[in-house]
Amino acid sequence: MKFLNSISDALSFIERVIVVSLLGGMVVLAFTQVILRNFFSSGFLWADPFLRHIVLWIGFLGGSLATQQEKHINLDIVTRFVSSRHKHLIRIATNLFAATVTFMLAKAGVTFLLNELETAETLITIGSVNFPAWWFQIIIPVGFGLMTFRFIIRSIEHTLKAVHPTLEADHPTNIPTIERP
Repeated sequence: MKFLNSISDALSFIERVIVVSLLGGMVVLAFTQVILRNFFSSGFLWADPFLRHIVLWIGFLGGSLATQQEKHINLDIVTRFVSSRHKHLIRIATNLFAATVTFMLAKAGVTFLLNELETAETLITIGSVNFPAWWFQIIIPVGFGLMTFRFIIRSIEHTLKAVHPTLEADHPTNIPTIERP
């Protein structure tokens, strides 16, 4: 389990760096576009589709980070009224369901990406350099794959905690709980 968590933590660091970099670049580019359009009646033709795809990347990486921190899908209303063991069983079920859905979406993303590779459509052109659409859309299967991986890790963690309640103190989750009197 420690090995899977260390992989997840390393991926999390990389994702955070990418998200911060993309968000900073996106703000600078969008601001530049506004200035160029409003004051100089010009702008970069490639900026708008590029910014839309940057939002896509930030959304998928943010979803993966939320999944890692267990802030993605929760049934809080149900888990507030059940024992700790039952909370883990509910979280196992929701994480396995979410892993199944994200796995199927990752497979659909791979199919979509393969179709994009076949068409070889250019998304943006900067100068004489063409950037294919699939470069920007690869985040779809990768993002869903990362979420699947993290939902599986959470399912394993909650399975271990349901079987061995003593592990609960060793590995706290990020989900807020209400203490029972």
